Amino acid sequence: MEQLYTRWGRALDCDHVLQEYPRPLLQRESYVNLNGYWDYAFTKKCRKPAKYDGRILVPFSPESALSGVGRQLQPEEYLWYRKKLYVDREKLRAGFRLILHFGAVDQACLVRVNGREAGRHMGGYLPFSLDITVYCLGEDGAPPQASGPEKEGCDGSESELVLVVRDLSDTSYHARGKQKLKRGGMFYTAQSGIWQTVWMEYVPSQYVKELLTEPVLAGAVREETAETGTLRTESARNASRSDAACGSVRITVCSDAEMPVRVQIREPALYQGGSGENGNGEPAGSPSRNILAEACGFSNRALEISLPVVRPWTCEMPYLYYFTVTMGEDTVVSYFALRTFSIQKDEKGIPRICLNGRVQFQNGVLDQGYWPDGLYTAPSDSAYVFDISEMKKMGFNMLRKHVKIEPQRWYYHCDRLGMIVWQDMVNGGSYYKHWFVTYAATLFSRKRWNMRDTCLSLLARADRKGRREFVREMKETIRLLKGHPSIAAWVLFNEGWGQFYAEKITEIARACDDSRLIDQASGWFDQSGGDMQSIHHYFFSLKFAPEQERATVLSEFGGYSLRIPGHSACKKLYGYGIHKDSAGLNAAYGVRMKKMEAQIPDGLCAGVYTQLSDVEEEVNGIFTYDREVKKIV
Repeated sequence: MEQLYTRWGRALDCDHVLQEYPRPLLQRESYVNLNGYWDYAFTKKCRKPAKYDGRILVPFSPESALSGVGRQLQPEEYLWYRKKLYVDREKLRAGFRLILHFGAVDQACLVRVNGREAGRHMGGYLPFSLDITVYCLGEDGAPPQASGPEKEGCDGSESELVLVVRDLSDTSYHARGKQKLKRGGMFYTAQSGIWQTVWMEYVPSQYVKELLTEPVLAGAVREETAETGTLRTESARNASRSDAACGSVRITVCSDAEMPVRVQIREPALYQGGSGENGNGEPAGSPSRNILAEACGFSNRALEISLPVVRPWTCEMPYLYYFTVTMGEDTVVSYFALRTFSIQKDEKGIPRICLNGRVQFQNGVLDQGYWPDGLYTAPSDSAYVFDISEMKKMGFNMLRKHVKIEPQRWYYHCDRLGMIVWQDMVNGGSYYKHWFVTYAATLFSRKRWNMRDTCLSLLARADRKGRREFVREMKETIRLLKGHPSIAAWVLFNEGWGQFYAEKITEIARACDDSRLIDQASGWFDQSGGDMQSIHHYFFSLKFAPEQERATVLSEFGGYSLRIPGHSACKKLYGYGIHKDSAGLNAAYGVRMKKMEAQIPDGLCAGVYTQLSDVEEEVNGIFTYDREVKKIV
């Protein structure tokens, strides 16, 4: 496979890698970014190496080019990381806590600080945090005395952080997405270890651990214009008969102890400026300083706050409400938006997807989230902005994030730029029987045969531990991301990959978040639940009949391929209709999009074209893998 680089990868400053604050929904003024060079080693046994193999550039996985390693972690191996932490022990003696955050580590890891185990985590796509105060500061207030290999380099201001990782990849039932040790076709290079930002922050002894926001938009739906911001009276979900929109928000400040809190909400504003090409991808301007509403109460209790100014979030004008929370010595900043996603029937009685009570056709693109030089990790925050902005320029208003959870910076950019997101749960399960879940399932779909998803062995879900793990991680995913207003739908299962008991899983997901739509089974093995009749269309003529309650969506289609020499990683091609030149590709794309548009009056509510960019052998992207050539114009 030929190694490709993006423009951001070529310009990477190894001393300042992904420096942006990684958690936009709960920000403090300062933090310590730990990205950069760490020591690494591979071992056959779970025993700390006496000598490390070299340096790895975190947060890029060792399989990626940008990591500087370029080596696959095998299921029977262990990957070790080591990093010196420079700790302000005066702050710790004054009562502050030191919290260590990992954006994501694939797949299982154990963390040690100064030779002592600080915590463990399982799950390659979800963040976790550890309070490492006690490991950096002894009980007597003096630096801990390390022994053995840990003693090296540990003076009064240094601590040693060691991480050991194991990744079974696709040899077990754990969540893995499109990763495969033997890549090929629609499955891609497996990656492992740290692949999102590592960081730490000092917090007061009592600090804000989590913010839960539940915005409510009711009454008239706002049709925004740049000049007037006029109101158009239409019924929204849970709407009153008022001829004016009203909005409110419920905010819960979570902490270990009940504490007085003060919430100040600023005036809504747009933050679409800034392309990200000049550096960090931040929008032009800072949040408004004008206070719109405020309330006082206590942590761990919901505060109900009415909003005197209502500016709904739309793709064209994605208004955000920033707010500040003060709790004792801790101050954090977050944001929310007012919007509703619902299914409502049109004048013909056809169920339609609505944004803020108005019918909206969601024109989307499948987004795998892979990069040739960083694999799962984008080389720059600006790279996220590029992908999202380019799709908006082409007229798309939705991205389906395919069986991967991105760093929260990606969702933040979708929030501020007005890009709707359908978020897939990350698939897992044992070895997939592709003769069944791919080839036979395609035929079943063609014949409109439905099969119950209780045949657990055929759907790679015979292991009870794996089923329980999926439910736990689904709940964590929803809780982690539900604060992002751009997310319109949760996609629970894709093409039968590890699918099981979808009706029960839908009930659990709905209990976690009833404000969004649910695509229960994308592609096939439809169980007639959720909010969508979800169809994949690559090979046969498309036939569908609108249902009485669920919206009909084309959740994958297209996939037309064209290999561009010098911008393709593999000589082997994979796709769903291979073209020899740009003219043929664009002609086929144009015909297919017109056919889709013609089906909207018949009840089609959304379409997801495959896909945003090429990935390895799969050269069916709108852009090449390196994002240098736009193949569809």
